[in-house]
This record gives sequence, structure tokens and C-alpha cells, in this order.
Amino acid sequence: MDFTSTYDAIQDIIGTDAGNRGMKPLIVHGDLKLSAECIASLTPPSVVIVLSGFPCCVNESPPTETDGPPGTMAIARAVAALGHDVIIVTESCNEAVFEAARQSIVLVGDDDSYGSINLETFPSTFSDKDEARFTNLAERCQLLIACERAGPGEDGRCYTMRGINMNEKGLIAPLHRLVKESNAPFLAIGDGGNELGMGKVIGNIINNPKISNGEKIGCVVAADHLIAASVSNWGGYALASAVALAHARKESLVGSDIAKWIERCLPAEHDEITLLDKCVAAGCRDGVSGKMEATVDGMPLETSLQCLRDIREVALGPTK
Repeated sequence: MDFTSTYDAIQDIIGTDAGNRGMKPLIVHGDLKLSAECIASLTPPSVVIVLSGFPCCVNESPPTETDGPPGTMAIARAVAALGHDVIIVTESCNEAVFEAARQSIVLVGDDDSYGSINLETFPSTFSDKDEARFTNLAERCQLLIACERAGPGEDGRCYTMRGINMNEKGLIAPLHRLVKESNAPFLAIGDGGNELGMGKVIGNIINNPKISNGEKIGCVVAADHLIAASVSNWGGYALASAVALAHARKESLVGSDIAKWIERCLPAEHDEITLLDKCVAAGCRDGVSGKMEATVDGMPLETSLQCLRDIREVALGPTK
């Protein structure tokens, strides 16, 4: 079964530019499909590292925003559903939020058939022990995925959309080094141009009239496959559903068997509400409003839930 039109429809859902930030020119058509197929082609159990963390609430502790953790956990759940071992990697300053999110992941079906989902964190400045841990991760990594992960601009520093230097605030660890040091295939999700992997479309970032200071904040590190979304969490939902479809195609599944994999990989609405509530309880904030509330990029939670509903409906289409 060919799911190409379904992948395209899912990309259309997440690429509406709901925040009116000029993300449409950042879309690379076909990369959602290629990303899902890359994951589905892995032989289990592979080690998959998911990088995340955008500490843009720089004057808060923790400085973590609500865009990132939910999408990261959706990806982790889908990858683990295929039997792989997932390691989520972020900064120490984001640890409380990401651990709350990790503990909130709800697995569907036989838990014993899932791979593991673990969290590793690093300080902004590495000790010798941190370097050893980092090198070990790079050597073990067989696939690298970034979701709403701060990425360095031309000057090597990571910036918020407002142009605030997060390195100067001591909030950023050099986790982007994994792209080169792991030498693994690299997939990325972003929504504004300053996320790791967005270097694939750096020209469109610099020349985008809706992205202020694109030349300064645009990430220069390119992903092999890039998923651009209005909200990075939505890109995580899209990839989770696409992974289910790619796995179904690989295994020649049809009908209800495809539906089972979609439910196994894609989080349920009520689970996402609980997960985000726990992130906020751990100190997570909306990156646009700065408020400690269950909103994402200045949009009400219902907007994200509707996106999740729409993705599920489209993904389930081939099962009917």
C-alpha cells in the first residue's frame, strides 16, 4: 500500500503556519515520508537518540518551554514501539520537565515488546566525566532525531526567536556535536528556523521577511531530513503517525492491523493533556507568553489537540 498522499496530507495539517511566523517556506516536501521510512528501516534493537530542549524562558528556573517535551515523547514512544532503545538528551536545566514528561508516557499494548525510553542530561560546560558520557552516546547512536532543539547560528551561538543569546546565559550544552560525532543519519523537527537541523533551509530562513534577524538566529546545522511544522510538538505527532504507517507498509499490514499501530505510536488526547499538565507542574512555561500554563507557542491547548485529532483521522484513513 502506498501512503504517499497520506504523508502529504499530514504535512499539510502541521504546515498551516498557525502562528503566522513564516514557516511555510521552511517545509521540505517529502521529508516526513523519508524520516518515517528511515526509522521503520532500523533493525531492532537500535539505539536512537532524541535531542530536545529549548530553554528560551531565560530568566526562569527551569527555563524550559512547553513546545518540545510533548513532541519529543511522542517520537520516543513511536520509536520504542518498534523495539528500539531511545535515549532523550537535553540540558540539566531542562531535566525536571523532561523527566516529568518521560514518566507520563502511556504505552499501548504489550509493554514487553517496547524498547526502553531513558533520559540523559548534560551541564552547559562538560567535565571529563561528561565528555566520556557524551562520547559513549555518540559511539552508540544509530539514528539521531532532534525535536525543538536549540541549534547554533553562524557564530556558533544559540538564539531565541527574539535574538537572546542562550549560550551567554549559560543554558546551552554543546549537544549539536552529536550530529558530527555520531555520524548517524539525522532527522529534525522545527518551527522557527533557529532549531537544530534547520540549516537545510538556511537560505529560506535568512530571506524570510517574517523571521526577524534570520541571518543571526538561523541554525546552520543541516538535517538529512527536515520536518517543518507550525509547532514542533505537532511535528512530533506527525512523525509518530508516519512511523506507524511506514512500519505497516514494510510489514504489508492492512485494515485494523494498521489502526493498531497508529494507536500504539500516536498518543491519545487525554494522555497529552496529562503529560503537559505534569510538565507545567514541573515549571514548564509557554515560550511566547512566558506563563506557566498548558498553552503552546501562545496558542490554547485545544489548538494542539485539534491538530492531533486531524492527524489521527488522516492516518486512519487507509484503514477504512
